[in-house]
Amino acid sequence: MEWFDNFWSVYSNLVLTIGINALLALSIWLTLSCGLLAMANAAFMGIGAYTASLLTMNAGAPFWVALVGGMVAPTLVALAIGGPTLRLSGVYLAMATLGFGEVVRVLILNADSLTGGALGLNGIPQLTQWWHVVVALAVVLLVLWRLRRSRIGRAFEAIKEDAVAASLMGIGVLAHKMLAFALGAAIAGLAGALNAHLTFFIGPNEFGFDRGVDILTMAILGGISGPPGPVLGALIVTLLPELLRGLRDFRTMVNGLILVLIVLFLPKGLWDPQRFRSWFGRAPRRAAAGAR
Repeated sequence: MEWFDNFWSVYSNLVLTIGINALLALSIWLTLSCGLLAMANAAFMGIGAYTASLLTMNAGAPFWVALVGGMVAPTLVALAIGGPTLRLSGVYLAMATLGFGEVVRVLILNADSLTGGALGLNGIPQLTQWWHVVVALAVVLLVLWRLRRSRIGRAFEAIKEDAVAASLMGIGVLAHKMLAFALGAAIAGLAGALNAHLTFFIGPNEFGFDRGVDILTMAILGGISGPPGPVLGALIVTLLPELLRGLRDFRTMVNGLILVLIVLFLPKGLWDPQRFRSWFGRAPRRAAAGAR
């Protein structure tokens, strides 16, 4: 398997980054499935990354403890800010959560004695292995799949369609929104912890507005009809810059053009089971009509 060893030595970080980005896309898919346009996932990723890194670097904690800490810290923050922010909706919620992300970035910059400030944290031990990412992604996908088919998942869908009607049906709208927000924060924090222990270095600018837009793009591009969509979107958004590397100065322009074309012609994203059913559902009817 010499070819695989050569491939892995060159592209291992890229493959693991795809898995981590898939976790981030799933974190925002969870909130979108409840009708929440929350843009705080990059900030939650940063909180998880810094918490896990400080646990391993300063406290000497085992890696699994750091991962748990990286999930718990953003979850607690999400529960703390969820009360006032989740009463908003649409663009107002997006603006509030973007503002929260900027607050987190400024706090990281100013707490230089703990976080390294603008210089970031360097020398983070490389503890993330391929199987950590695979197991994390598999567990998150399983949990989200089971959640989607449960009563909670049906409540999420009802709130997404019409929050007022869902409330009249006896569904606790705010409680379910808080659950989606907190679970999304935990997944984003897990992605941040894994990423920090993969790249050796983290800085405050990695978790700003640009990262938040990338996370949202992965979910929208792949499609929010089901968990496979965000994973597919993460794969494409991560690979496109690498596949277009030969274009040099035109790479960013072509990358953006491809994403725009996909959004224009496939507004529901690449993963759309309803579209797939219509494609395969028409074939038998056409065949039957031809036979007659």
